[in-house]
Amino acid sequence: MDQTQQNGKGIADNQAASATARDRLMDELKHAIGEAEDWLKDAAKEPAPNPETRARFDDTLRTAKSDLRKLEDSVIASSRGAAESANVYVRDNPWKSVGLGAALGVIVGLLVARK
Repeated sequence: MDQTQQNGKGIADNQAASATARDRLMDELKHAIGEAEDWLKDAAKEPAPNPETRARFDDTLRTAKSDLRKLEDSVIASSRGAAESANVYVRDNPWKSVGLGAALGVIVGLLVARK
């Protein structure tokens, strides 16, 4: 397998792992938001919030913040991996990269001029 095919496989593997991690974190975040909404409904029913409910809400918020940080780290790592793979591809295939850039420029130019 040549370097270009290995880079393409690496990008696909990174994207698949990133998508799986992102989906898992989004599910956890939705769960945390659901718990926070439940706490708000309970708080509306009671004149003073129950300390146990308050602790559960605080824990839910900490979990949501932690999940968002994990998601951010995952996206940054994935972006760095994709940028590194693109850099390697461009260095290995400079003329293909120039041709691809020119073709994309022509297509975008045609679409803009069309409107």
